[in-house]
Amino acid sequence: RAELHNLYGPTEAAVDVTYWDCRQEAQCASVPIGKPIANVTAYILDGSLEPVPIGVAGDLYIGGIAVARGYLRRPELTAERFIPNPFAGRFGERLYKTGDRARFLPDGNIEYLGRNDNQVKLRGLRIELGEIESALLLNKQVRSAAVAVREDHNGDRVLVAYVVPAGELDPRGLKAFLKDRLPEHMV
Repeated sequence: RAELHNLYGPTEAAVDVTYWDCRQEAQCASVPIGKPIANVTAYILDGSLEPVPIGVAGDLYIGGIAVARGYLRRPELTAERFIPNPFAGRFGERLYKTGDRARFLPDGNIEYLGRNDNQVKLRGLRIELGEIESALLLNKQVRSAAVAVREDHNGDRVLVAYVVPAGELDPRGLKAFLKDRLPEHMV
């Protein structure tokens, strides 16, 4: 007998933090990401860090032993995403703000609703579209820019940059400019 499990976990936590057993008899409109595993807590909070009622969408935060300490050499990002846990019984406990929208279902499972930002996952890598747009705007040839994920003629998901030139535009030069500033998977 084969079993199927849906596991959720951001890079900022140890592998997986929620678990749902995908049972054939389950009557769900969507596949939940489940409930927190042992020693992990999940909160769905509003903009004031207050818990939202069951069924109401909010920001997903995770806490507990599985949460990372922060980002290497990125103190400002660490301070933004890893916050003191307002519900903790001990000093020093923190929550990780995942950037995901979710809601609790009546049975206690969590339903994933999407991202709060322009972050996308492409070929298993997280990409901040705004980071690519910012890099494009550093080039004097570009007046404005927008980046999106689209399907190519083969149906594969690819990054596409739309630019409004500030004059003459050299596409090869612009691509080389980006290669000097961004990881390969973002060019």
